[in-house]
Amino acid sequence: MAALKVADSTVNITHPERVVYPKDKITKGQVADYYRRIAPLLLPELAGRPLSLLRCPDGADGECFFQKHHAPSLGKGVHAIPLKQKSGTEDYLYVDDVEGVLALVQMNTLELHPWGSTVAAPEQPDRLVFDLDPGPGVTWTQVKDAARVIRAHLRKTGLESFVRLSGGKGLHVVVPIDPGPSWDMAREFCEAFADAMVQHQPERYIATMSKAKREQKIFIDWLRNGRGSTSVCSWSLRAREHATVAVPLRWEDLGKITSPGQFTLDKALQRAARLKGDPWKDIATLKQALPHA
Repeated sequence: MAALKVADSTVNITHPERVVYPKDKITKGQVADYYRRIAPLLLPELAGRPLSLLRCPDGADGECFFQKHHAPSLGKGVHAIPLKQKSGTEDYLYVDDVEGVLALVQMNTLELHPWGSTVAAPEQPDRLVFDLDPGPGVTWTQVKDAARVIRAHLRKTGLESFVRLSGGKGLHVVVPIDPGPSWDMAREFCEAFADAMVQHQPERYIATMSKAKREQKIFIDWLRNGRGSTSVCSWSLRAREHATVAVPLRWEDLGKITSPGQFTLDKALQRAARLKGDPWKDIATLKQALPHA
């Protein structure tokens, strides 16, 4: 990808001069331009999936909130999908194209968090995510080593995986699976896998949310694999101090990454333009079944 093909759009971004990331003086217009330019790489992981949004009307350092339900005010490029909940059927939201993404930016969206399933088959997950969240005292090198260990153990179950900088503190190990198993089955497998990792090396890993027990350990967060749970999308901005980006990597590139926040908005665009191909180009075509827990 010598250069990104910049997508056209008719969405009007109001107040493009408003500063969204005060530390780096990044404006709403620059955020919109980022998503417009990164759309060729973003959309394959985003389009046609139910979404949760992180909206920040007062900028990244202001009060932000998650939204998962559709509203007509989001714009015509944002679509509704009715999904059954305990309280009844509710309209969730999704987008198909750059028009929809920019409509969300216009409504002050910074982060995009898709489901691990599509709107065509919302009850059949096709993505599993293990989020490696380092506790106090854990080095970045240890987080990278943990991702490689998880990859090796997943391979023993017959599953290939992909790696992504979360844009926060850690890494995501992402596993594509053939649609078919239920959300309960996916969650059961992920919980069992994380528990096995902890049993194998209890001094290094933890699989519960207890912050009191995370000192010197990496939390293998498997809880993102339930129905309605989400993980940040590849190439999404994060509502962090320096506009970091969740960047997908090749496994062989991981050793060169010196920090989890290495790619900010500008650096992510530079990396995307230098890529010779999508680092996750095989994720949509890889066929692999979910093993029994």
